[in-house]
Amino acid sequence: MEAIVVKTDKELEDAFYVRQTVFVKEQNVPVEEEIDEFEKNSTHFVLYDENKKPIGAGRYRAFDEYGKVERICILSTNRKGGAGKAVMNKIEEYALNSGAPALKLNAQTHAIPFYSKLGYEVVSEEFLDAGIPHRTMIKRL
Repeated sequence: MEAIVVKTDKELEDAFYVRQTVFVKEQNVPVEEEIDEFEKNSTHFVLYDENKKPIGAGRYRAFDEYGKVERICILSTNRKGGAGKAVMNKIEEYALNSGAPALKLNAQTHAIPFYSKLGYEVVSEEFLDAGIPHRTMIKRL
């Protein structure tokens, strides 16, 4: 597996493919909520498997005094074996090199244990985003 910073239109299409598959098709998030006004101001990431097939994605935005991690997703057939960690490690490396002192994300509640293992701490009560329960988490870099 290799997580990369998106640099080409094809890589961005690959990231959007994974996001559409996971969020729109699997989780029934409306497409108009999944693709939003922050796409052009974000740094996108895509994870490829050993066959160069896109299997994961995420995005990062500089936001106030921290970096915002968003749209982390892995195709259902690839959710074991470190794929999520590979995407997060690449985003954290990018954020650290960009000077972000901390990262913030809104985790779907079922994913909180995953993010906790990566050093994120819950800092909010539960709230709904696209009809899915979330909690905000922060990690100091």
